[in-house]
Amino acid sequence: MKPNVYAADCPTRQILDRVGDKWAVLILLLLREEPMRFNQLRRTIEGISQKMLSQVLKSLERDGLIKRRAIATVPVTVEYSITQLGVTLAAAVDPLRDWAEENLKDVLAAQRRYDSQQKDEAA
Repeated sequence: MKPNVYAADCPTRQILDRVGDKWAVLILLLLREEPMRFNQLRRTIEGISQKMLSQVLKSLERDGLIKRRAIATVPVTVEYSITQLGVTLAAAVDPLRDWAEENLKDVLAAQRRYDSQQKDEAA
């Protein structure tokens, strides 16, 4: 039987949570280009905290979307790479990134119109 994504207990929602997480999407898109170390990711993705990056990486690894590899150095170096499953998800969300970039001006204009209307109605 096909999962019902509208049902509260549908496991598909866990995957949709990942797709809807901006940090997860940005990490997947970066790792699609090349494997990266933790600090490389943190420096490249502006605004993400160390704690958030760690949490999202663990979630992506648990979901089988990325791999974590510890390299025996002092201190230990950790490198993350995308899995084949992650590549398929990155390919699916990349058009959303394209859409966001292409429609940014229109969305910002709509937000300004809405905010202006709300101010006028409140006055």
